[in-house]
Amino acid sequence: MVLNYIWIAFFVIAFVVAVVQTFVYGNTEIWTYIMNASFSSARSAFDISLGLTGVLTLWLGLMKIGERGGVVAVLSRWISPLFSRLFPGVPKGHPALGSMFMNVSANMLGLDNAATPLGLKAMRELQELNPKKDTATDAMLMFLVLNASGLTLIPIGVMTYRAQMGAANPSDVFLPILIATFMATFVGLLALCIKQRINIFDRVILLWGLGLTAFVGGVFYYFSSLPEEKISSYSAFAANSILFTIIVIFIVAGFVKRINVYDAFIEGAKEGFKTAVMIIPYLVAILVAIGIFRASGAMDYIVEGFATVFGWLGIDTEFVGALPTALMKSLSGSGSRGMMVDAMSAYGVDSFVGRVACTVQGSTDTTFYILAVFFGSVGVRKTRYAVGYALLADVIGAISAITVSYFFFK
Repeated sequence: MVLNYIWIAFFVIAFVVAVVQTFVYGNTEIWTYIMNASFSSARSAFDISLGLTGVLTLWLGLMKIGERGGVVAVLSRWISPLFSRLFPGVPKGHPALGSMFMNVSANMLGLDNAATPLGLKAMRELQELNPKKDTATDAMLMFLVLNASGLTLIPIGVMTYRAQMGAANPSDVFLPILIATFMATFVGLLALCIKQRINIFDRVILLWGLGLTAFVGGVFYYFSSLPEEKISSYSAFAANSILFTIIVIFIVAGFVKRINVYDAFIEGAKEGFKTAVMIIPYLVAILVAIGIFRASGAMDYIVEGFATVFGWLGIDTEFVGALPTALMKSLSGSGSRGMMVDAMSAYGVDSFVGRVACTVQGSTDTTFYILAVFFGSVGVRKTRYAVGYALLADVIGAISAITVSYFFFK
């Protein structure tokens, strides 16, 4: 519903701005710009979708190998000691734990298509434990914030879009996104643990928290010691080597399990192809709306407004072009992706603004979409404090994304 209003607003605001441009400033060509933008944006959306087909087919095929080879299950078991502390209201051995493990594993691998159905399954199983069916439980709230903060080890989607748009190194945003999404998850979970009176000084929670913090701190320390011109190349090396290592682990695990690795890949690849085809109308709809909005000059007014405010505050304003992505992120995944693509198109895929937009896009998940889908699937109407804590994670993710982008890309 929110996206419906946003989509309509793009057209209405663009029309109002165009009318003002015509009758106040005498700019009659604005209507030509708007219609040309609609056609070019539609064509761009289809081209991007076509390019996504191959990459999605590849990664969903590999994910199917990872599932059948047991790698995803191993990852779930590895994280289970932490989850038993974060969800104390869920009995040991309850099916919800397994579904949540799998959901988090899929999210960490950047596979939203696999994560969403697993998340819905987990919510249905959590609802079985809920004495008040219309009210969210503590476990549901923790699970939702964990999803909204979007902890991701491999931002496949963002890197795919960068590759399709011709980035010199599509994976150069890998480490910045890792740091930003870690900060969003860490702060969101810490705040919620305090709210739910979960003992954050529990040995397992403390070890996991300190371990993840030390890892991210080590990344910062290492890259801060490098010459500025080497940060990007070293980041690319780390990202690409990790990605290819994961691919090999998936394939070797499948071979050891004696599964038909090739057939498993083909089965998953078919799902990737279907997914790529399904997103075409959504991408066309949002990119055309954004293209018209920008062509009217409305987006420029918003960006200039933010730039003016930040300028008054003495803050560097170069990142302002990426703010539309940050502002849209909580409302709509497709909307923020459209803003990210638009930023890369307008400023350049390898520009500072383009990279900031990509880092912001990968820093958290889409809060209101998750709220609607997860709670709506089980009939929960009273979401308690879910929105506030999920938006806290969004804000921390956006701030972290902008901050680390200055470190890595300036």
